[in-house]
Amino acid sequence: MGTDTVRAEAADEAAERRREQHGWYVYDWACSVYSTSVLTVFLGPYLTSVAKSAADADGFVHPLGVPVSAGAFFAYSVSASVILSIFVMPIAGAAADRTGRKKPLLAAAAYLGAAATTGMFFLDGDRYLLGGLLLIVANASVAVSMVIYNSYLPQIAPPQERDAVSSRGWAFGYAAGSLVLVANLVLFTAHDTFGVSESTAVRICLASAGVWWGAFTLVPLKRLRDRRPGRATAAAPAVHGWRQLATTVRDMRGKPLTLAFLLAYLVYNDGIQTVISQASVYGSEELGLSQSTLITAVLLVQVLAVAGALGMGRLARTYGAKRTILGSLAAWTVTLAAGYFLPAGAPVWFFVLASGIGLVLGGSQALSRSLFSHLVPPGKEAEYFSAYEMSDRGMSWLGPLLFGLTYQLTGSYRDAIISLVAFFVVGFVLLARVPVEQAVRDAGNPVPDRI
Repeated sequence: MGTDTVRAEAADEAAERRREQHGWYVYDWACSVYSTSVLTVFLGPYLTSVAKSAADADGFVHPLGVPVSAGAFFAYSVSASVILSIFVMPIAGAAADRTGRKKPLLAAAAYLGAAATTGMFFLDGDRYLLGGLLLIVANASVAVSMVIYNSYLPQIAPPQERDAVSSRGWAFGYAAGSLVLVANLVLFTAHDTFGVSESTAVRICLASAGVWWGAFTLVPLKRLRDRRPGRATAAAPAVHGWRQLATTVRDMRGKPLTLAFLLAYLVYNDGIQTVISQASVYGSEELGLSQSTLITAVLLVQVLAVAGALGMGRLARTYGAKRTILGSLAAWTVTLAAGYFLPAGAPVWFFVLASGIGLVLGGSQALSRSLFSHLVPPGKEAEYFSAYEMSDRGMSWLGPLLFGLTYQLTGSYRDAIISLVAFFVVGFVLLARVPVEQAVRDAGNPVPDRI
C-alpha cells in the first residue's frame, strides 16, 4: 500500500511537471515572434528607411540634438534598449526570488512589451523617434520577461531533463516564428491584393507580433505556478534589486567557475544577438536584397533552427553540452566570416548563409541556457538568471554599438559584419577554459552523466 501510494504521488508529480513544462514552452512560442518578425526581419530596414526620410542633407538625424547617421539609428536604438535592460532586470530578478510571485512579474513585462510592439502600427512617415522609443520599451520588456521565464527551468525540470526541455522551448519559439513569417510573407508580397500599401503591410506585420505575444502569454500564466521563496527575505521590496545584484555577484565570487562561464557567454552571445538584430539591415543595405528575400531567408533560419535546436540537444546527450556549444561557436565563426564575401544581389548565397546560421542558432542558445541552469545554487534561480539574462540581452550592447560605429566610420556594412567574428573567437577560448563538472559541484548540484 505504501509503495503504491509513493508511485501514485510520483506519477502525479511527473504529470504536474509535464503540465508546467508544456506551459513554459508556450511562452517561447509567444515572445519569439517579436524576435523574428520585429527585431530580425521588419523593424531594422523599416526604421532605417523612416530615419532616412527624416534625415538632413548629410544623411543625419538629430535625436536629442545628437547627430546620428540615419543608417546607424536602428543599431544605436538596440544598444539603448539593452542599456535600459541592465537597470530593470536586477529589480525583476530580486523581486521574483524575494516574493516568489513570478507570474505577475512575467505578465507585467510581457504585456508592456506586447503593447509597445502593437503600437508600432503607428510608425509611419518620419516618426523615427517613435520607432526608437517603442523598440527600446519592447526590447527591455522581453529581456525582463526572459529573466523570469528562464528562472523557471531549474524548478520544472530535473537535471537530466534540462537540455531536452530547454531545447524544446527554443524549438517551439522557432516554430512559431516560422508560422508567423509565412503569414507575413503572404501579406507583404501580395499587399496590393489585400488593398494595402507596402508600408502598411509592414506595420501590420509589426503590430501582429505584439497581438500574438499577448494572446499566447495567457497559456503559461495559467499553467506555471508560483512557489514560496526559499529564504526569509520574501517581504523585501523590489527596489532593492541592485543591492540584491551586488549580493549575487559577491556570492558568485565564491563560485568563480560560474562567473567564468558567464563571461564566456557574455562575449559570444553578444555576437549572436548582434547578428540576429543586424542581419536584415546587412542584407537590405549592403547586399541590395528585397524585403521578400529577407523574409524568406529568415523563414529558412527559423525552420532549420527548430531542427538545429533538437539535433544539438541530442548531440549534447552524447558529447555533452559544453563540447556541443564549442562546436557551434566554431561554425558561427566560419559562417560569419563567409558572410563578408557574399556578392551583392545574389539571394542564393544569402540563403546558404542563412542555412548555416539556422543550424547553429537555436542549439547554441538552448544549450547555453540549460548548461547555466546546472551552475545555479538551489533557491537562487531568479537572481542568478537575472545575471545570466544581463549577459544574454542586458550586456549585448557592445556588438550593436560596434556595428553602428564601424558603419558610421567606414560607410561599409561589410566591415561592420566582419568585426563581429572576434566575439565568437574570444568566446570559444573563454568557454574552453571552464571545467564545467567542477562548476556544477561548486554550485551544490548533482553532476549529470554528460555535461
